[in-house]
Amino acid sequence: MGLGHDHTHDEPSSGSLTEIDHVGIAVHDLDAAVAWYQQMFGATVAHRERIESDGVEEALIKVADSYIQLLTPFVDTSPLAKFMERNGEGLHHVGYRVASCAEVLEHVKAQGARVVDEHPRTGSRGTTVAFLHPKSSFSSLIELVEE
Repeated sequence: MGLGHDHTHDEPSSGSLTEIDHVGIAVHDLDAAVAWYQQMFGATVAHRERIESDGVEEALIKVADSYIQLLTPFVDTSPLAKFMERNGEGLHHVGYRVASCAEVLEHVKAQGARVVDEHPRTGSRGTTVAFLHPKSSFSSLIELVEE
C-alpha cells in the first residue's frame, strides 16, 4: 500500500455537521415575508408553526434539502424580540443538521463552547435542537438540529 491509497484525508470533512438544516431570518411581518418569497421566487411554505417555548412563529420555505426559516416573535419577552430590538430584521442563526444533538452538544461543551441550551430540547417539526451561544462562535448563533 503506497501513500496514494489512503483516501481518509482526500475528502474535506464537516465532521459532525451533516448538512445545513436551515437559515433563520428574523422578520417583523411573517405574511409579508412569505408573500415576498412567493412573488420573487415562486416559493411556497412547506411548514408553518408557532413555537410557544421560544415565543416565535415560523414559516419554512424548502430549498433543496434545507429550509429558509422566516421567524417573527409573538411576545415581547421572546429572545427573538430582544434580538430584533438590538439588530432589526435579518439573519438570525444557522441550523446545522447532526446525527445526535446530545452527543454534539456534550462534545462542544467539553471543548469549552458556551451554550444557550444545556440539554437538547424539542424544536419545530418535532426535531431535537440545542443552541450554541454566539459569544463563543464568532458572533454567530448556531443551532444543532437532529431530525
